[in-house]
Amino acid sequence: MHDQLLGLITGVVEELNERRTEKIPTENLLGVMLYGDQGVFDSMHLVNFLARVEEELEDEYDVEISLTSEKAVSRRVSPFSSVRRLIDFIDEEMRLAGDEADAPAAEPVRLGG
Repeated sequence: MHDQLLGLITGVVEELNERRTEKIPTENLLGVMLYGDQGVFDSMHLVNFLARVEEELEDEYDVEISLTSEKAVSRRVSPFSSVRRLIDFIDEEMRLAGDEADAPAAEPVRLGG
């Protein structure tokens, strides 16, 4: 799954590069820092990037994942620090979403008799 997610993120970065004067390198994208002192995005551009990734995830995998959720933002190690960490976070969230979708529905509780 990591290779597919890397391909998806590469596509989003290439799309963004069409409008950027300072291009984000796509070779060795896993090592690219997204946000922070050495990051390629400021906060506004990071949010736009994450929104595009969310859209692509929904289009490609029919899964809705919030990459800017409290869970993502409050992590000790930020999933926004690098492409590698973002992919790990997305993979984890997709697995959780799949587990929830596969879980059987709870039986209704019948009261009385």
